[in-house]
Amino acid sequence: MRSRFTSSFLAAVALLGLAACGQQDAIAREQQWGDREQRPDQQPATPRQLECTVTRVADGDSMTCGSAGRVRILMIDAPELSQGKEGRDSRNALLRLMPIGTVVRIETDVTRQDQHGRILGYVYLPDGRMVNEEMARSGYVTALVYPPNVRHDELIRSAVADARQARRGLWSTGFFSCSPRDHRARRC
Repeated sequence: MRSRFTSSFLAAVALLGLAACGQQDAIAREQQWGDREQRPDQQPATPRQLECTVTRVADGDSMTCGSAGRVRILMIDAPELSQGKEGRDSRNALLRLMPIGTVVRIETDVTRQDQHGRILGYVYLPDGRMVNEEMARSGYVTALVYPPNVRHDELIRSAVADARQARRGLWSTGFFSCSPRDHRARRC
């Protein structure tokens, strides 16, 4: 009987220890996700989201967003600034969509960060429009898909096809005969 009591007592102590660890994990998650983000423990079935203020637009597919840091806009590929006027045009199109100081919402997909430490995300304007789609539809980017981040694959590809067919943005110039990805790889 005494060993049964001892076993029960030890089991209760172990459970209390696990509960304390769980509280520490929750505190660590709170610190990691911050006040303005939607923490995964609140809605585990939905993508992670955060809200931040645009502080810099680097080019047509990347930016810096307040405390979130550097963000790579998913599923689009913009000309590099080194590609001249087209690179600047793409960056300026992104700046028109979300000027410095714009508060945006970023939604991550399966992979939250790339190998450079940038957040990978779908960016939403205050009016609900998706920046990724708007840039594709305006013709200043091409589609670039890196699985497993494919949540909006069809939407972005459709927007690029629409811009290409309508010859909007850089599609009107024939610029995309050498994609930004091929340019970076020095294939053209």
